[in-house]
Amino acid sequence: MSTTTAAALAPGPPLAPPAPPAPGPWDGVWIVIPAFDEARTIRPLAEAALALCPRLIVVDDGSGDGTAERLRGLPLLLLRHEANRGKAASLRTAFARALAEGAACAITLDGDGQHDPRDVAALLAAWRARPERFVVGSRLHDRAQFPPSRYFGNRFACFWISWAAGHPIADSQSGFRVYPRAVMAIALGERVRSKRFTFESEILIEAARQGHPTLAVSIPGRYPPGGRRSHYRSVVDTARIVVMVAGRLLRTGMHPLGLWRSLSRSPELAAPASKGMAE
Repeated sequence: MSTTTAAALAPGPPLAPPAPPAPGPWDGVWIVIPAFDEARTIRPLAEAALALCPRLIVVDDGSGDGTAERLRGLPLLLLRHEANRGKAASLRTAFARALAEGAACAITLDGDGQHDPRDVAALLAAWRARPERFVVGSRLHDRAQFPPSRYFGNRFACFWISWAAGHPIADSQSGFRVYPRAVMAIALGERVRSKRFTFESEILIEAARQGHPTLAVSIPGRYPPGGRRSHYRSVVDTARIVVMVAGRLLRTGMHPLGLWRSLSRSPELAAPASKGMAE
């Protein structure tokens, strides 16, 4: 039997603790998909999102077409509203849970397949480079792929929202966004009161007011053949957005400096991501 000498037991210099693993690009990231009657598109969209990031929240907003059942067996967090409450409520539900889970940011995708999960990496890389910014995927440069009525309605809304936000916003109606933790908290606060689609416009304004202006990432326009008709009603919802913005402008004396800034600059675009970032 071997023996151990006293010399071998003598204490040596303390060992340095092992270096923590380098943070990965997806650490702290949650993908969020609000869904209302998206049974045709939700499973492949969720599968594509999970192939990128293991943390996925789907909010089933009172769907009546079996949307939740299409997600059976997938390793995601499914939150459900018993009745349809609108996109704003779905996003707030998801943000509250993501914040409780310690999320650094949430990346939102629409449930109708309009956003390609393969573009998520570009938005995430832009946010990693500028973490104070509110990153928005912009489709308006791709006018050939944009339905004309929605294009002009979006441009009209962009004018008003950019004025109130005090800087030019490339695509105010895009639901493809990176919400930093601070902006999620703003969305849950008392200063953002809008419902349904108007919420996504108001949060752009309030986030900018609190130091989180937008940063645009160009993404392709994507309208899958056979996809459902958009829940966004161009005339009604755009009118509601204008009323919300007008109220904010009136409360700030029409914010003339914001109008000048929104018209005198171009929307800020993120630099192209380095190859391999966020992979």
